[in-house]
Formats: sequence, C-alpha cells, structure tokens
Amino acid sequence: MGLPGDDPGTPAYSADSPDPLHRLTHEHEVRRLKDEKKNERLMWWYLAYFLFGIHIIAFVMIFAVKHAK
Repeated sequence: MGLPGDDPGTPAYSADSPDPLHRLTHEHEVRRLKDEKKNERLMWWYLAYFLFGIHIIAFVMIFAVKHAK
C-alpha cells in the first residue's frame, strides 16, 4: 500500500479534504509540480540555445580555417 505522495506525477491528498493540513499539502504539491514543469521547459530552451550557439561558433571557425591564407 502506497502513501498519498508516492506517485510523483500527482499531488498528494485532495483539494476537497476536510483536513486543512491535507488541503495545504495539496496546494503545495500542485504549485511544486507546476514550477517543476516550468523549470524543466526552461532548461530545454537553455540547452537548445546553447547548442545552437555552439554550432554557429563551429561554422564560423570552419569558415575561418577554410578561407585562411
């Protein structure tokens, strides 16, 4: 038998729980999952820009070497 927060893709407890601690835990988990998704998306954008920049630098260096006298 698992605990309420064992599945990382779903928040623990319910927003309709009568216990205020469970409601706060649910709100915190929902906010954490939302922030985690946003941060992961940003990380992929940063990686894409980094790789794009590396390729531009590589093409400029190849061009410079091929056209050097």
